Amino acid sequence: MQLFLQNLIGGLQMGSIYALIALGYTMVYGIVRLINFAHGDVMMVGAYAIYWFMSLGAVSALAETHPLLAGLGGVLFSVILCVALGVLMDRVAYKPLRKAPRISALITAIGISLALQITAQLLFGSGQLAFPTIIPKITLFKVGRKPVYLLEVLTLVISMILMVGLQFFVKNTRTGKAMRAVSEDQGAAQLMGVNVNNTISITFAIGCGLAAVGAMFYAQKVVYIKPLLGSLPGLKAFVAAVLGGIGSIPGAVLGGFMIGIAETFMKYYASEYVDAMVFGILILVLLFKPSGLLGKKSKEKV
Repeated sequence: MQLFLQNLIGGLQMGSIYALIALGYTMVYGIVRLINFAHGDVMMVGAYAIYWFMSLGAVSALAETHPLLAGLGGVLFSVILCVALGVLMDRVAYKPLRKAPRISALITAIGISLALQITAQLLFGSGQLAFPTIIPKITLFKVGRKPVYLLEVLTLVISMILMVGLQFFVKNTRTGKAMRAVSEDQGAAQLMGVNVNNTISITFAIGCGLAAVGAMFYAQKVVYIKPLLGSLPGLKAFVAAVLGGIGSIPGAVLGGFMIGIAETFMKYYASEYVDAMVFGILILVLLFKPSGLLGKKSKEKV
């Protein structure tokens, strides 16, 4: 029982990180039917932004005495940078391709992903860098002999607050209603006075902002950053979005937690097969339930 609880806590921590990243995939796909494969690299940019901010002279001195305060400034800077990057990606790379075949936007997303990785290598080198400590390693309680740290609890709590807040925003605000309208029918939404391009840009901005928060939690957990930091978590978050039903916010959250928990339990029994298991889940979902657990079946007219 203790082993089960230990793995469950670790799985909830990873699952909440995957869910934050998966929300970016699912929101963008729900609006413009685009799988933004550069999203994982936006997360990487967010992690480097925190590292750079906390390396500044005055902030670096502050981080030695008040790491949480300096870290909060770094996270805020990272969120702002990633939001700006998301809007820039949409306006420069994706907006001109709105009416182009989907494969064009997909290839563009892969190109942006490579460009971000190469830029990070040029600026910071290709090796690993130690990520600064933001949340102190404080033990809150123990499950058996395994301590449960403050970072694990905060990751879950803050992620859940952000996810619930996003769901409320989409369901109850004017902008959220515009997002749902554009998701259903862009042409009809435009006729009703919705600014489609601005709505899509806001969607990119929100998804990238959440990825920046996820970057902080992920980098804090693995304690390092590198240019390829976002590749594997980004792909696993994509699997989570597909599992839950891409285009569905609750589905992305459910898929993220399922992947995180399954991965943590698998690591205990057969760690070398963890990645194969995750992508095996993707294959099974696409074979037996392509719409995902909470996704809607779509009908195409021919």
